[in-house]
Amino acid sequence: MADYLPILVMAGLVVAFVMLSFIASQLLAPQRPNSAKQTPYECGIVPEEEPAERFPVKFYLVAMSFIVLDVEIVFLYPFAVVFRGLGAFGLFAMATFVLTLLVPFAYLLSVGALEWGPVKDVLQRLPGPLLRTGDAMYDPSAEKTEEAA
Repeated sequence: MADYLPILVMAGLVVAFVMLSFIASQLLAPQRPNSAKQTPYECGIVPEEEPAERFPVKFYLVAMSFIVLDVEIVFLYPFAVVFRGLGAFGLFAMATFVLTLLVPFAYLLSVGALEWGPVKDVLQRLPGPLLRTGDAMYDPSAEKTEEAA
C-alpha cells in the first residue's frame, strides 16, 4: 500500500485542482449574458436562417465506423512490426481482434447503413441484378410485349 501512496496523493491533488478551478471560474468570471450568447450557435453569431435539416443518424454511423476502423489500423501497425516475435498466439489474438471489428462492419454493409444520399437514389432507379429491393421497376421488355399486342 505504501508504494501506491504517491499515486493516490497525486490523484487527490488533481481532483482538488480541477474542483478549485471550476469554483474559481464561476466566482471570478464576469457574468454578462445577452441574447446572442444564449443562442445555441457557435461564437455568439445570430443565425440569419434556420438550418435546412438535422444530420441523419446514418451520418453518425458512418463516422463511428470509420473511427473504429482507424483504431483498428493503429493497432495493426505495431502488430506488423513484431509479428514474427509473437508467433501463433499473436496471430490468433490479432485475428480475433480484426474479426471482432470487421463482423459489425460487415453487418452495417449488409443492412445498407452506408447506402444513403444520391447514390442510393440512383441505385434504386437502375434495373438489373444490382438492385436489392422489392419495389416495382421499369422493365423495357414489358413495353415491347404491349406494343406487339
